[in-house]
Amino acid sequence: MFSGIALLASASILAPFVAALVIIVCKQPAAKWISIAAAAVSLLCALGVWSQFAATGQDSLTVTIAAFGDAEILGFVFDRMSVLLAPCFVGIGLLIDVYSVGYMSAANREHPDAPRRRFYAFFTVFIGAMAGLVFSSTVLGQLVFFEITGACSWALIGYYDTPTARKSAMKALILTHIAALGLYIGAGALYFQTGTFAVAAIAGLDEFWKTFVLICILIAAWGKSAQLPFYMWLPSAMEAPTPVSAYLHGASMVKVGVAVFARALASAGVIPESVGWVVAIGAIATCVFSFFMYLPQKDMKRLLAFSTISQLSYIFLGFAFFIFGSGLAFEGGVMHMFNHAFAKTLFFLVAGAFSFTLGTRMLPKLKGVLKKQPLLGVGFAFAALAIAGVPPMNGFFSKFAIFSGGFAVAEGNWLLMAIVVVGLLETVGCFAWFLKWIGSVLPGEPSPEVADAAPLPKPMAAVIVVLIVMTVCSSFIAAAWLG
Repeated sequence: MFSGIALLASASILAPFVAALVIIVCKQPAAKWISIAAAAVSLLCALGVWSQFAATGQDSLTVTIAAFGDAEILGFVFDRMSVLLAPCFVGIGLLIDVYSVGYMSAANREHPDAPRRRFYAFFTVFIGAMAGLVFSSTVLGQLVFFEITGACSWALIGYYDTPTARKSAMKALILTHIAALGLYIGAGALYFQTGTFAVAAIAGLDEFWKTFVLICILIAAWGKSAQLPFYMWLPSAMEAPTPVSAYLHGASMVKVGVAVFARALASAGVIPESVGWVVAIGAIATCVFSFFMYLPQKDMKRLLAFSTISQLSYIFLGFAFFIFGSGLAFEGGVMHMFNHAFAKTLFFLVAGAFSFTLGTRMLPKLKGVLKKQPLLGVGFAFAALAIAGVPPMNGFFSKFAIFSGGFAVAEGNWLLMAIVVVGLLETVGCFAWFLKWIGSVLPGEPSPEVADAAPLPKPMAAVIVVLIVMTVCSSFIAAAWLG
């Protein structure tokens, strides 16, 4: 069983890497189909891991892949978190691959373009790197895939090769690599204290070194997940093609940080409360800051970028509440990674569909969408309500678990209770703001831009339908799996 599950995980990671090499040497028209096939194989393997792990009936399995003496260098960890997140990240990659078949074309009104091989090569590698990062049981393995995602994001953000795109790509690369120093230092400290790179070894550190290693990992997580003070790269990265924005900023790159930190917390045993205060204060500061930053945005993608920063801060809040004693809040944070990936990907792909069919994604120009483009109108509404946390959309259930855990651990602690209340107020404000845009964009007679809409390609429409369904269903999948 161990060898079988490890082989499936390896295939899930390696299939996209092999496909990327094939894409480099193949003819251009075949690139998109090779990328889609690789993502499909990777997804099937990740689902096979899920099936085999469920059959074991165990809470966690660790398989060592490479070791030097007693030092674990590379390995896989299979538990309810990794087995849930890997198919999510790979599956969304597959959906975006399919969506890009329609989007990356000369018919795109905002960015007419022929799909180039380098887009699919880097995008396919990104899918494999995400599977590798989620399954990695060592800090060294996480670091390898962490850096691969950074290189891919640089190439994809700068895809259009304009001066602004190149500048945005370099900003993302520099800021996330500065933050990545935390992961390098944390990996070194862990090895020198324990003689291994296994994340599970964090539990054996004394209080000082455990705090030190966790804070180092947290700094790297802040960088990838665009939290203060590293947030600047994410809004600028909207220069990327919308399929890239959807994957990097909805499902993938921004989830690298929270996934790495979640693995560290799950493996650390008893965690010093000082770490919890750093996580909580950083999260609530980012939450409030990003809320006020997305209020004035009129460009839909920039609004969604700042909204993403805010939603990720909820996940960090859930992790902070876990450190203070709430297992429910941790599960809520993991569930929010899963739920937010589907909801925000849907929102970004709706924005891309507006760009494709209307030639604009500027919200003040969008009126009467429901009448002219009912599928996009429904997608916009479902995504907005899911992000705002309105039942029965998926965001409600994960946020409910996070804040329920927060209130439980904050009882008798006025500062922690204040953080919980401020976070809850931001959620109410998020609901009010997205409700405003629903009322502005969807009803009424179509504006000139909307009235002149071009047809939506079938691959794009099909992916939007799947994601609409998942904004309702994903929370029930995650809740049933996490227990």
